[in-house]
Amino acid sequence: MQIKSLAGAACVVWLGAQIAVGQEVSEVESLKRQFQQLQAQFEKQQQLQRQQLEALSRQIEVLQTARPPAPLPPAVASRPPVGLGALRSDTAPITAPIAAPPLAEKPWSPADPIKLFGGGQSYLNLSFDGLFAVGGSTAKDIEKLETGGHDPKQRGFTVENIETTFEGRVDPYFRGQAALVHQIDTAGESFVELEEAYVESLALPWNLQLRAGQFFTEFGRQNQTHPHAWSFVDQPLIMGRLLGDDGLRSAGMRLSWLTPTPFYSELYLTVQNSQGPTAHSFRNGNGGAAFFGRTGLTQGSVKGVGDMLFAPRYVASFNLTDAQTLVLGSSAAFGPNSTGGTTQIYAVDSLWKWKSANHHAGFPFVSWETEAMLRRFKASEFAGDPGAGTPPLPAETLTDYGVYSQLLYGFSKGWVAGLRGDFVNQTKAGAYEAIVGRDPDRDQRWRLSPNLTWYPSEFSKVRLQYNYDQRAHIGLDHSLWLQFEFLLGSHAAHKF
Repeated sequence: MQIKSLAGAACVVWLGAQIAVGQEVSEVESLKRQFQQLQAQFEKQQQLQRQQLEALSRQIEVLQTARPPAPLPPAVASRPPVGLGALRSDTAPITAPIAAPPLAEKPWSPADPIKLFGGGQSYLNLSFDGLFAVGGSTAKDIEKLETGGHDPKQRGFTVENIETTFEGRVDPYFRGQAALVHQIDTAGESFVELEEAYVESLALPWNLQLRAGQFFTEFGRQNQTHPHAWSFVDQPLIMGRLLGDDGLRSAGMRLSWLTPTPFYSELYLTVQNSQGPTAHSFRNGNGGAAFFGRTGLTQGSVKGVGDMLFAPRYVASFNLTDAQTLVLGSSAAFGPNSTGGTTQIYAVDSLWKWKSANHHAGFPFVSWETEAMLRRFKASEFAGDPGAGTPPLPAETLTDYGVYSQLLYGFSKGWVAGLRGDFVNQTKAGAYEAIVGRDPDRDQRWRLSPNLTWYPSEFSKVRLQYNYDQRAHIGLDHSLWLQFEFLLGSHAAHKF
């Protein structure tokens, strides 16, 4: 009996173990099935979310082509940062990206562009900027003292620049921008000019971008910047001497290539017409006045490729630290001039910016910008102009050069202190000067300009600037200018 009992107990234990094992196996299989079902659901959900993300990404791309966002700082983007930043592009050393417009409509605010026409992917933004100055100078010839077309040119009040800008997306492939400028000269006469009007590509392959129309030449740092974005009341002396009172600009085309480097690096090639007052050192009639002793100069017309202005430029940006950025550039411009010879202009520029890691709205910051230029003007032999009493002049090459360097310190939110030094000169007097007399437009001169700017907001500024000018054969002059600006709408951003 004991053996039978033991055998029965063993059978019961064995059967119980088998049942337990079966239950465990069954539970494992059940868990496996649940795992597989959940995994399948998860993968299906992932696929659905991936499709939704792709759809949203396509929507964002469409919206970004409708309103191209400002590039990020060089640390995280290949193009240089642009935008208003904490206050304005000329105050914030390292700017933040401008966000793409939201998917849903939001109420309009004063910080938004004034949208006139269009909907969905097309739009037209309008902005209006007014720039004024008041002050005076000890100089008797303020118009000669100040070399820029938008500089204060007289004692009392000057309407420096009234600019209306139209900007928008044409279609998925192009965006357009135009700037109309109104000014009042020292005689009180009003005039309006088309400063820029161009179209720019949005969808070219291989990191290429094309611009065509009337625009400022991609040359140096400040030439392509509008007066309201300058850090000083007036333009640097070297720009007025080599590029003219209104900067180097003309009708043409510009091709840029964002090179595949680990740091921001871009190449530009601009081809433009070489004639007119905005091509000062090239085929410029100079309003009938003498230019390098020569009178009766004509602008001519474009008859071939040799009559065009060519301007290559290269710029690269490097992050030295998380708080420091260095931007280096080199430029050149080649073309025929009004004497029948050719002109070559070369320039190098640099910009260093520091912004505190503990900044508030972009402040404090320090920026240091320097630009140097050299011009080789090959003047052809001049037969003389009996009507103007100008004698014959020999052919010669005239070389002029100059530099400006400016330091900005944003010491508190909305407050920026600046200091700029300017110097221009010639390598030697021209042979024509020994015949017709000294040319004051090529004399040595230098200027020191401290200023203080207050930005109540990104839509206004007040600037006080003092100029200490020293001109050869003329002497010392002091000038004091107070500048005021207001902005309606949202102006297109400027490059870092």
